[in-house]
Amino acid sequence: MTLSTKLTRMLGLRHPIVLAPMGGTAGGRLAAAVSGAGGLGTVGAGSGERAWLERELAIVADGTEAPWGVGFLTWALEPGAVERALEFDPAAVMLSFGDPGPHADRVHRSNALLIVQVTDLEEAHRALDVGADIIVAQGTESGGHGARHGRSTLPFVPLVVDLAAPAGVPVLAAGGIGDGRGVAAALALGAAGAVIGTRFQAAAEALVEPSVGQAIVAGRGGDTERSAVLDVARGSSWPTAKYTARTLPHPYLDRWRGREPELAADAGAREEYARDVARGAIPELPLWAGEAVDLITDVRPAAELVTSLASQAERALSQAGRT
Repeated sequence: MTLSTKLTRMLGLRHPIVLAPMGGTAGGRLAAAVSGAGGLGTVGAGSGERAWLERELAIVADGTEAPWGVGFLTWALEPGAVERALEFDPAAVMLSFGDPGPHADRVHRSNALLIVQVTDLEEAHRALDVGADIIVAQGTESGGHGARHGRSTLPFVPLVVDLAAPAGVPVLAAGGIGDGRGVAAALALGAAGAVIGTRFQAAAEALVEPSVGQAIVAGRGGDTERSAVLDVARGSSWPTAKYTARTLPHPYLDRWRGREPELAADAGAREEYARDVARGAIPELPLWAGEAVDLITDVRPAAELVTSLASQAERALSQAGRT
């Protein structure tokens, strides 16, 4: 069985598998490996800091002849970042967390497809309004940042699929997809593919310390928690009124859970957080992880992961209804 979907046909992929553009994790090597294996690797460019962007996009552009993409945090985009990224000729640009409108026309004038990630129906309507070529429907099971008051992947994806169907816009599922069965489930929900993050944090090419991959392998989904505490503690500018982040356990979550306003007003506590990072008492960054982290049992090269995910999905679909 070959998993041919609108996504694979639009971008010339072998598999309907997309690397989530995780900032600090999805660099050029990881994106190139995913694309080379037949999925869509996307570089997690965050706000588009110029030196990092140019270095990592050069790596992926030189590392594969297959289609690849780049993803940005829309609310934090630096001026000129999208324009600079397009000079590397990506096949797709993904905009997440914020209004894509100010940047949509620039992407449309290029050869790249516009992918917009949404976390609620209001954002989904906006994605269609600005002419998204592909929409990513992200459920709250996802690792890292997502909607504070979002919907779970299982009910949310079909809603967005139905909303986008009249316009002929394919939808990808994101959130809580950690193996090929999750990819198969996404396709059964009507999605044209799956966007996968946490599983690729435990890839050999990920831009993380080995300890992060080890923590992902050891992590349990029931221990993950969605909160704004760690963004507040580390002085991040994330718009925490709308977006929180799912992470593995952390001492500051235990200390400040439910007390975000108090933490925000306590400069001494935030200084203590910075000191704890400096002396190695806590990780430099929170350990982003989704609810499917239990399914991750090893650290492997990304190409092997793509092949395994695709094979598992094909097997799950062929066996569906036989048990």
